[in-house]
Amino acid sequence: MPRMSSQAVNPALVEWTGHQGLPRFDAVKDADFAPAFDAALASHEAEIDAIAKNGEAPTFANTVTALEIAGDALSRISALFWNKAGAHTNEVIQALEREIAPKMARHYSKIGTNAALFARIDALWEGREGLGLTLEETRVLERHWKGFVKSGAKLPKPEQERLSAINERLAGLGAQFGQNVLADEKSWALLLSEEADLAGIPDYLRDAMAGAARERGEEGKYAVTLSRSIIEPFLTASERRDLREQAFKAWVARGANGGETDNREIIRETLALRAEKAKLLGYANFAELKLDNTMAKTPDAVNDLLKAVWAKAAARAGEEERDIAGLIAEEGRNHEVMPWDWRHYAEKIRTRKFDFSETELKPYLQLEKIIAACFDVAGRLFGIRAVEQKGIPAYHPDVRVFEIRDRSDKLVALFLGDYFARGSKRSGAWMSSFQSQHKLPLKNGAVGELPIIYNVCNFAKPAEGKPALLSLDDARTLFHEFGHALHGMLSNVTYPSVSGTGVSRDFVELPSQLYEHWLTVPAILKEYAVHYETGAPIPQALLDKVLAARTFNAGFNTVEFTSSALVDMAFHTRGAVEDPMAVQAEVLSEIGMPKSIVMRHATPHFQHVFSGDGYSAGYYSYMWSEVLDADAFSAFEETGDAFNADMAAKLKANIYSVGGSIDPEDTYKAFRGKLPSPDAMLRKKGLAA
Repeated sequence: MPRMSSQAVNPALVEWTGHQGLPRFDAVKDADFAPAFDAALASHEAEIDAIAKNGEAPTFANTVTALEIAGDALSRISALFWNKAGAHTNEVIQALEREIAPKMARHYSKIGTNAALFARIDALWEGREGLGLTLEETRVLERHWKGFVKSGAKLPKPEQERLSAINERLAGLGAQFGQNVLADEKSWALLLSEEADLAGIPDYLRDAMAGAARERGEEGKYAVTLSRSIIEPFLTASERRDLREQAFKAWVARGANGGETDNREIIRETLALRAEKAKLLGYANFAELKLDNTMAKTPDAVNDLLKAVWAKAAARAGEEERDIAGLIAEEGRNHEVMPWDWRHYAEKIRTRKFDFSETELKPYLQLEKIIAACFDVAGRLFGIRAVEQKGIPAYHPDVRVFEIRDRSDKLVALFLGDYFARGSKRSGAWMSSFQSQHKLPLKNGAVGELPIIYNVCNFAKPAEGKPALLSLDDARTLFHEFGHALHGMLSNVTYPSVSGTGVSRDFVELPSQLYEHWLTVPAILKEYAVHYETGAPIPQALLDKVLAARTFNAGFNTVEFTSSALVDMAFHTRGAVEDPMAVQAEVLSEIGMPKSIVMRHATPHFQHVFSGDGYSAGYYSYMWSEVLDADAFSAFEETGDAFNADMAAKLKANIYSVGGSIDPEDTYKAFRGKLPSPDAMLRKKGLAA
């Protein structure tokens, strides 16, 4: 651990002395972050300066490896801070986030344009054939070299300075975008108190709404909030069309309500700056810049896949809409199908068609049991088990801590699960890490680090003494995020930059989406889908109906997603636009977006794309990975055993453990023997002809 000069730094931020090397979350205060960042940034800058000015000729060890382990203190402070900013924020943290995001961008821009440091990296890259590097070392060197080039290392000084200013501004805009969405989500609630307002609402949802109202100081009332764990089941269950419309319009208006939290000007400026950045770096547009190091490689390849799927999805959605319109007419109502009708009537049709409802299924999907199912699948496939550690302080009282151990009882990772929605947490679900796996010697004498991984979800918290019950989509989300967690926890590489999820954006969703398949393996559902009151396993008849209904509403689901991905690609291939909302409307008109469906993420709250640039020109990657995951699970199905030991060993060796140390095409072919076509994905969605 590098020594930092400031005496004002709380050691708990950088010296993690908690259980098995966890941070001491309870010893960190919000006020500790600002001085710690200042000291850590200065310390990292000094380390970088020492590497750049090393008088010895550049070697992989004294340049690349040195860069890999530099900035450990900054990494630890950042991990703690960004975790809190996303999962348990407050006004102090949000104010600091707006300050830190551009400061960090400025810091890394300075590193990326350090001429002496790039000269060392460039010399190694040019002479790489004679260095005797392993495949992983070559990948790590390539990652650093490309990173410097994309940071502007080859640009003239004035253009480097402009690029740095752009990156700094983009970081600030991304932080503000996310905070605005959270503010809109927190500030809106539809409070209900009359029984007539609750028509159709099942008990589990009433409990969640009562809890949400209680959090807002409205004891005895029921709150519809904009958390997916409440808004979606409300839109599905409520018989009150007027209330569904009111709630739906508030949900889709996040980030576009006018005033201080309106994101539309942020979007316009973000797109203009991204387009300028791409041109500075020699790319035709920002999409080409982002796709340069992905499996898809070009915007045309992405759009070809999206448009091919769109045609099938839109046709299926048309059939689904006609069914809904028929049911509306059958009920004697005289209105067209609108977006606040779809979930409600689709659920009625599913109940009729497959003779079961979400309300009937939900008592069998207890959060505790689905967590146990996640762990059991990991044990059957990869030989690991989770041991919960009670009473260990985490960053919020709801967060649970698990040791992940292998068959020999060796500790391989720490896992934290944060499952319930709260006002201090941004919406959605994600995986991240406090610490990534690697095997390098550290400056404190240790060799390597265990991964410390966490999952964040937003399930509705149950009333005291009652179990948390999930929808099938909730259960899939839990499996999805744990698949990401396994990608981090099973990592077995030497260098941190290619550890775990350090892979191309359109490969990173493969381990998570693939893991979802095991949720609906009959052996898993039979064991873990048990009634929360009686303990009885899910009846075979209900299980058969659930499995038969897996592709129900596939047109709607795929239209929601694909429209968002097409708009994302349009924004980032067109460049600067004066009115992003007009572009969104134009793209949706061109593809024939049904009036009855909206984008899964409308532009003003499209956090994947505008809260930072993680999925900008990259939202398509969920579908790209879906092509891979459908084909990958077929490898197990072809053996007749969802837990085939040989396939599981190949899966672990070639997908879950290698991180970015091997080209994704090569590692996928090592697992499957070939690259897939979209056919298996279309069959999985029920969209194949």
